[in-house]
Amino acid sequence: MTLCLSLFTNASSLSYLLPIILLLNKKVNFQQNMFNHELINRYRCLSLQGTKLCIDMKKILLVALALCLSYGFAYSCLFNHSINLTTKMQNFETDSFTTKNGKSLKITFFKHASLLIEYAGKKFFIDPVSDYADFTQQPKADYILITHEHHDHFDTKAIAAIETPDTKIIANPNCQKMLDKGQAMKNGDILQITPEIKLEAVPAYNTTPGRDKFHPKGRDNGYILTVGDTRIYIAGDTENIPEMKQIKNIDIAFLPVNQPYTMTPEQAIQSAKIIQPHILYPYHYGDTNINEVKDGLKNEKEIEVRIRALQ
Repeated sequence: MTLCLSLFTNASSLSYLLPIILLLNKKVNFQQNMFNHELINRYRCLSLQGTKLCIDMKKILLVALALCLSYGFAYSCLFNHSINLTTKMQNFETDSFTTKNGKSLKITFFKHASLLIEYAGKKFFIDPVSDYADFTQQPKADYILITHEHHDHFDTKAIAAIETPDTKIIANPNCQKMLDKGQAMKNGDILQITPEIKLEAVPAYNTTPGRDKFHPKGRDNGYILTVGDTRIYIAGDTENIPEMKQIKNIDIAFLPVNQPYTMTPEQAIQSAKIIQPHILYPYHYGDTNINEVKDGLKNEKEIEVRIRALQ
C-alpha cells in the first residue's frame, strides 16, 4: 500500500490511474467528443453512449490495486538493484596507517594482486587489472608498479585508464619491453624516488620442480616499497625462496597463496616466520582456504594476519 500511495505523487502514474478514478466515481457521456461528468447512480452503473453498463466495483478496485502494487514493486526492485550494484563495484576495503615519520599511509585492496598505496600525496598502483576494478573510476597514478607479464598482473587497459603524461611506470624488463615505455627494474635494482621513498626490486620465482615454467628465476619482480621509513614487501608471484632470508625489517607484507602458481598455505607460513612482518596480508589466494595461514601463525605474537578480499 505504501508503494501504491507513493505512485500518486508521480505525474506519469496519475495519467494511468485517472481513467480508473473516473470509472469509480462518475457516469460518463460522450457528446461531440467532449467529456461531461455526472454522479453515478445508486446502482453503481454508468451510461456510455446511451448503453447502460453495470460494473462490479469491487473487481475494479482489486484490479487497480493489483496493477498499482505490481508497478510500484517492479520499479522499486529495479531501482534498488542498480544502487546496490554500483555500491558493490566501487566499495573496496582500505586500511590506514601512520608511518614511522608521522605521515599518513593508506592501502586500497582491489582484488587478487591489484593494490593502491597512497603516501604523502603520491599514489602507487600495484599490478592494476581491469577484471578487479573499474580503473576509469580511480584517481590518476603517480607511479604504476608491474611485477610480471601474466594477464592477472599486467593489463594495458587498466594502465591507460590511470596513466597521465607524468605517471612513472616501473616494471620488470619483459613488461617494459611490451609497453615500450617506462623504466625497467631487474632483481637487485634500487631506485631512490624521493628522499623518503625508495623502491627495491627483489626476486620472485617458483622452486617446486615442474612449476618453474610459471615464474622462472630472474624474470619477475617482487618489490619493497619504503615510505617514510615504513617498509612494505609486495612479494609478487613467488614461492618461499632462499632470498627471503635477506628481506629484513618489514612492517607490511603481501604474500601470495595459491599453488601451483605461488605458495601453499604451509609455504606462506614458513615465509612469514622468516620475514617476520608486523602485518601480513595473504593475497592472490583464489580458492585457497586462507584461514589456514592465519591459524598457522596464531602463536606468532609479533605477526598480525589480516584477511582482505584479495582472492
